[in-house]
Amino acid sequence: MNEINPKNKNVSNPQVDNLTTQADLQLQLVELQMNMSHLELTVERLDEVITRQDKHIQTLQRQLQFIYKQVESQDEEGGVAPFDVMADRPPHY
Repeated sequence: MNEINPKNKNVSNPQVDNLTTQADLQLQLVELQMNMSHLELTVERLDEVITRQDKHIQTLQRQLQFIYKQVESQDEEGGVAPFDVMADRPPHY
C-alpha cells in the first residue's frame, strides 16, 4: 500500500520519512557536538592568551613604577638639566 507509484511520486512512506528525520537529527547532533568542542578549545586558548597578557601587564606595571621612582629621585637630586637649543645643537650647524 505504501509503495511509491511511478506515476504518483507524492506518495510517501512514513518509515522512510522517520528514518530520514532521525538521520538528519543525528547529523545535526554531531554537528552541534563538533561546534561545541571547537568553542571549548577556543575558550581554552583565549584563557591562555588572557593569562599570559595579564602577567605581561603586571610586569610592565612594575617596570613603570620603578621608572617613576627613578625619575622622582632624580628630580629631588637636581633632576635632568633643561634642554637648551643653542647649547645642545649638533656641530654641523
